[in-house]
Amino acid sequence: MYSIIKEVDPEIYKAIIGEMKRQAFTLELIASENFVSKAVLATAGSVLTNKYAEGLPGKRYYGGCQFVDIAENLARERAKALFGAEHANVQPHSGTQANIASYLALLNIGDPILGLNLSHGGHLSHGHPVNFSGKYFKVHQYGVNKDTETIDYDELMKIARDVKPRMIICGASAYPREIDFVKFKEVADDVGAYLLADIAHIAGLIVAGLHQSPTPYCDIVTTTTHKTLRGPRSGMIMCKEKHATAIDKSVFPGNQGGPLMHIIAAKAVCLKEAMTDEFKSYQRQIVANAKRLAENLSKKGLRLCSGGTDNHLMLVDVRGFGITGAVAERSLEEAGITVNKNTIPFDPEKPFVTSGIRIGTPALTTRGMKETEFDLISDMIVKVLEKPDDENIKKKVLEEVHELCIKFPLYQEFLDEAGVKGPYDEPKM
Repeated sequence: MYSIIKEVDPEIYKAIIGEMKRQAFTLELIASENFVSKAVLATAGSVLTNKYAEGLPGKRYYGGCQFVDIAENLARERAKALFGAEHANVQPHSGTQANIASYLALLNIGDPILGLNLSHGGHLSHGHPVNFSGKYFKVHQYGVNKDTETIDYDELMKIARDVKPRMIICGASAYPREIDFVKFKEVADDVGAYLLADIAHIAGLIVAGLHQSPTPYCDIVTTTTHKTLRGPRSGMIMCKEKHATAIDKSVFPGNQGGPLMHIIAAKAVCLKEAMTDEFKSYQRQIVANAKRLAENLSKKGLRLCSGGTDNHLMLVDVRGFGITGAVAERSLEEAGITVNKNTIPFDPEKPFVTSGIRIGTPALTTRGMKETEFDLISDMIVKVLEKPDDENIKKKVLEEVHELCIKFPLYQEFLDEAGVKGPYDEPKM
């Protein structure tokens, strides 16, 4: 599959195989990452990348769109069916693109918005000052309760009544507890605000019925497609029919040019995969693995923000081990375990340092790992974090990581083609 790249550009080929090795022989615990199926991978690399298709199916500004129209219509209909939505636009290139198109569809520049504070688990595109959302709109923020580290809905109501936002944004990138969309709807109705749910992290759980769906309560629902949905890196928007025209115009020509038809087709494939019983079982295992890992880490002396998890991720306060999130991330990576440093609520450290790490279970669950494997993984994590500068411990854990990864192979046929059988093999050039 990749031999042609080796012939044309050996440097890029080596980088691709290197990344494939990294994914195959390390433990991927970043909550926002996953491994796509071979079908999604093949579709994303298909000839559909050649086609310009500005506009919508049946209403294009280019000729020759009859086959990409099929792909986009399938993606739209599957998204609507999975999430119970009245309308779907599958053209956004990312979750942030989906958010900006949604804001500009219903708001005017300078309108007040209310979103979750980034350091409390929100996202840059929910109103952070360095992001477009913080530059275009008058931003107000809500957060979590200092004692429970969960969203205080009474305080949310007070803030909303005080600032009178035109739109309230619910959803998060590092919030381990279930979000109550009914309560958000009550707040939005009370102050006359639009309600947007960004479900980028929990979309797969919602499809499987493991988390409350926002669709009945929100004007707009945005999501990425590459996290728990296990699709290509991209975004989507679902909305009420009354907002359909405004959303479609805001995506194109408002914020984007030609859609990426190869990625839209790959979204269609991942959405079809999400309609299966296997996918629902997979989501249940994600949650079971997260609960087991959270329980083990807590028992071994690490403090979990909010005390645990209801979904696919956990936020771990590493200060009890006398280290920062940056030190934890680096040390674990040296031992073959990939996480990301992350601020925790009321974090005294800077964003490039942090007091915590974010850990998620979707990617390793895709590889087939279950509670037994996550028992082992929790032991590995604690061994490293207890003595982050001990090279012998990191070396031993790295060997354990390799042994575990070999039992749950990933993209091995592609690595075989490159002559890579193990973590220390170099690709044949």
